[in-house]
Amino acid sequence: MNTATSMKNSTAIAIGGFDGMHIGHQHLFAELGENGTIVVIETGYANLTPKEERENFSKHHILYLELDEIRHLNGKGFISLLKSKFPKLQKIVVGYDFHFGKDRKYSFADLDTLFSGEVKVVAEVTHNDDSVHSHKIRAKLQISDIKGANDFLGHNYTIKGPLVAGQGIGKKELVATINIEARGFLIPKEGVYVTLTRIDDEEHYHPSVSFIGHRVTTDGSFAIESHILDGEVLCNTKARISFISFIRDNKKFDSIAELKKAIQSDINIASQKLKLLQL
Repeated sequence: MNTATSMKNSTAIAIGGFDGMHIGHQHLFAELGENGTIVVIETGYANLTPKEERENFSKHHILYLELDEIRHLNGKGFISLLKSKFPKLQKIVVGYDFHFGKDRKYSFADLDTLFSGEVKVVAEVTHNDDSVHSHKIRAKLQISDIKGANDFLGHNYTIKGPLVAGQGIGKKELVATINIEARGFLIPKEGVYVTLTRIDDEEHYHPSVSFIGHRVTTDGSFAIESHILDGEVLCNTKARISFISFIRDNKKFDSIAELKKAIQSDINIASQKLKLLQL
């Protein structure tokens, strides 16, 4: 079923920004049923799951509404827009902190008055007594708390991008790496990470160790690079890197030999951690 047909037949929608498609968002999606659609309000600030990246984390069709195109609407105008796009709409699902309309002056309480169908308000979702929000996930990634971010997300934080040229010394003097440019994504703190890397259109991920940051020991340029642990793999156009855990901060070494020694230690740590995950 295509998106247009899905919208025509949808009886329920969940509305929100949904950057990250995290465990809190998934509670909203669980209320949709089979004929539900996710309505994403695009603010331009989503960088955990930017644009269509959200579609990797839900079975439901997604409609994207640009905030700049709807922010002028009053409450009635917003509901009229939704009804025009979803003629069979019976249920609206929102989070407890949802606001809409011009100047965000309307809340979920106004939906009950403005909408004749069912309004389901999902309460705050917590993990280990901490409320789950996208801004907290961003903060965790920026301090390299990968486990904390992934726990909130309900999946491994993943970035993707096209293949770009490396500095040219990796395969010859250090280890072979796949280098990407991940525009639009929040990039975690500079350092070395245990990761899983998906090459081109392959369906499986390779165990890997990845570096993010400025190459302070060599040319000083910024890089996102991944070394595949189960053998050299040819990458033609693009790759996805999923973060499992943090190994160490970025560091300047006195020589290429010292850097190579550190990389080998990183590889050993990543290999051991990924083996434990497979048990």
